[in-house]
Amino acid sequence: MNPDIPLYERDPQAWQEYLAEGNAKQPRKRVGADALIRDEHGRLLLVDPKYKPDWDIPGGMAEANEPPLDAVLRELHEEPGLLLPASELSLRCLDWVSPHGVWDDSLMFIFDAGALSEDQVADLRLTDSELAAFEFCTAEQAQERLRPYIWSRVSAAIEASKESRVFYLHNGVPV
Repeated sequence: MNPDIPLYERDPQAWQEYLAEGNAKQPRKRVGADALIRDEHGRLLLVDPKYKPDWDIPGGMAEANEPPLDAVLRELHEEPGLLLPASELSLRCLDWVSPHGVWDDSLMFIFDAGALSEDQVADLRLTDSELAAFEFCTAEQAQERLRPYIWSRVSAAIEASKESRVFYLHNGVPV
């Protein structure tokens, strides 16, 4: 074989094996995708997961090879029974979270899903055993109920929504 010809041209199968080996060695990141959802009064939808000590915003972890937008849409359907078209969500925040406790680093997305109509709010249901409750809260109530690092991320996403921007954060702090 001619060493001047790149591997991917000389031996496509060997190239694929090389890429697969590299892929197997690369670190994996957990990905979470949550949504800012408001009612007609601007209050934020919070959920009370049974498996956490504090309230959260709706959403959850992406499954293997699932895009973050698909993950948040799935979680919104599974937990509060909300069906929204992808076109109604806008990315507002991406937070890189450093390793902490038993967890490796992760990427946490927040999408803005806008305000629900009165009918949509009336149709919300606890459709998943993971949640104990849901409630629409003012920003002050949300700050009291959310863990500080979650509130930091959520407040950045709220500000990004006001400015029609996307904020990039490290551990809840804008970069």
